[in-house]
Amino acid sequence: MFKEHPKGLIVAFFSNMGERFGFYTMMAILVLFLQARYGLSAESASGYYSSFYFAIYALALFGGLIADATSKYKLVIGTGIVVMLAGYVIMALPGMPLALTLVGLFTIAFGNGLFKGNLQAVVGQMYDNPQYAKVRDTAYMIFYMGINVGAFFAPYAATSMRNWFLRSQGFEHDGSLPAICHAFLGGRLTDSSAIGHFEGLAGRVSGQVVSGAEQLTAFANHYLEAFSKGYNYAFGVAGAAMIVSLLVFVIFNKYLPNKTKKKAEGGLQPAAAKAMKGASGIIIAGLVTVATAFLFKALMNDFEVGLAVGLFIGFVAMIVRASTKEEKPRVMALVMVFVVVVFFWMSFHQNGLTQTFFARDYTVKEVDPLTNIFFNLKSILPFIAAVAGLIMFFTRKKPGEKALSLAAFLGFGGLTYYIAKGYVTLNPIAPEIFQSFNPLFIVVLTFPVMGVFAWLRKRNQEPSTPRKIGIGMIIASVGFIIMLVGSLKLVSPGAVAAQGLTEWGRVSPYWLISSYLTLTIAELFLSPMGLSFVSKVSPERFQGLMQGGWLLATATGNKLLFVGGYLWDRVDLSIVWGIFVACCLLSAAFIFSIMKKLERVTS
Repeated sequence: MFKEHPKGLIVAFFSNMGERFGFYTMMAILVLFLQARYGLSAESASGYYSSFYFAIYALALFGGLIADATSKYKLVIGTGIVVMLAGYVIMALPGMPLALTLVGLFTIAFGNGLFKGNLQAVVGQMYDNPQYAKVRDTAYMIFYMGINVGAFFAPYAATSMRNWFLRSQGFEHDGSLPAICHAFLGGRLTDSSAIGHFEGLAGRVSGQVVSGAEQLTAFANHYLEAFSKGYNYAFGVAGAAMIVSLLVFVIFNKYLPNKTKKKAEGGLQPAAAKAMKGASGIIIAGLVTVATAFLFKALMNDFEVGLAVGLFIGFVAMIVRASTKEEKPRVMALVMVFVVVVFFWMSFHQNGLTQTFFARDYTVKEVDPLTNIFFNLKSILPFIAAVAGLIMFFTRKKPGEKALSLAAFLGFGGLTYYIAKGYVTLNPIAPEIFQSFNPLFIVVLTFPVMGVFAWLRKRNQEPSTPRKIGIGMIIASVGFIIMLVGSLKLVSPGAVAAQGLTEWGRVSPYWLISSYLTLTIAELFLSPMGLSFVSKVSPERFQGLMQGGWLLATATGNKLLFVGGYLWDRVDLSIVWGIFVACCLLSAAFIFSIMKKLERVTS
């Protein structure tokens, strides 16, 4: 895998894998934690979630400015890991008020801003060497796979820690109970049938008879405390992953390049200073940002969304003004791709928001033994190994390798069957586990997609990087069409709240799994290709800054995640998914309309 690449890619791969394990441990549970711990509505939890996701990526622009100004990329990256670790420590402390939880989230976001974009820039610097230039796209796909190896295990770690603590308090897990507990404690659960259903759930998860207002109140308080503490300890697991990432980076960072500070032709200033080009550049960006923020405040009563969009527009104004005549075509090409990126991530990152709500509220709570293979770590790992053995059996040519592959398929397949045979007829599943499917599919599909691209490359038929991005947007729309079709007969979340329902129709988990599979293919066409495009097209002076711009575009899309949470309680589910279908298709149409311009700067 790393054979044709510099050693530094291995360091970046494992450093990023540890950090992403910690990050996705948090993202698998954050919105559920906010609702369970603080009793927030879907809209309020979505607002905090999208603000955090925005800050995670927007602050990468700040990190890029620091690294470009000092050329100390590795020092900034290491500092970011330490700061993130401090944030996870805050999140791991039980009983924190909402204000301190938000401080912890901001600390993590600030550290991530120092870390993420600059590590991506360092990877690009390794492939500025002509010896490795031809495998740049492949390098970013491998680097991206490291992200998702860590992300695959994260939901299992989070749910295991949460469930362990619940059991230590004498409870089993039920994802729908925290909302019912808050409704009861808030006096919103008054219907006798609803209270009867609550008593039944309470008795099932506690193994005791729970009846009457007094017992239900005691149960609700105890269950919510145990539920949220379990999540706090899961954040502690994320902190431990950051320690591993820090150790890998500190010990092996010598294999990463040390970029020396250069001056452009004519003795021009270093990148960050040139990017701001005196006070006028800052003033222009600042005025655009503030004006946009207040415009959104007036039109939508949402200052934060306006600030996010304003920062993006302000960044564009600043970087376009700072670029020279020769640099402008490249900068404008990047800006146009950034616009598409905004709408992709606004749609794609619904996996941690509305698709997680869907997993919790509309997907069956129990599955058969065959389906449970994919929701239990002890069975899915040998299943993956068995599939890998089967694939290797058909792709390897040497008899010895074929024999070993066949043995792996039979051995791990037999182990999977043995484990699945021990599952009961109906097995409970946790909604957080659905978020492991995206990284799993990334890891599984990365090499096949790379193989297809390599096969096309040999025939001089490989799509250009911008064209891959456009194709990815079309595929993403299909992922949300699957969600739309799967939701057609379901009652809307607003009707659930209005009618005081405690249970309603639920669907097979394969609707979500199919959507995640399709969106993963789209992601492979867009995200690592986008990172490669930025590193390839960015003027040398702006490498860290333009990686920060990519992440700022991602941040803006993440802030717009609130659209899904805002609509969740207000419209039918099919309308929610239909909006994201439209976003993806319109973005695809835009990028294909400017394809010649984009391909010109990469030739």
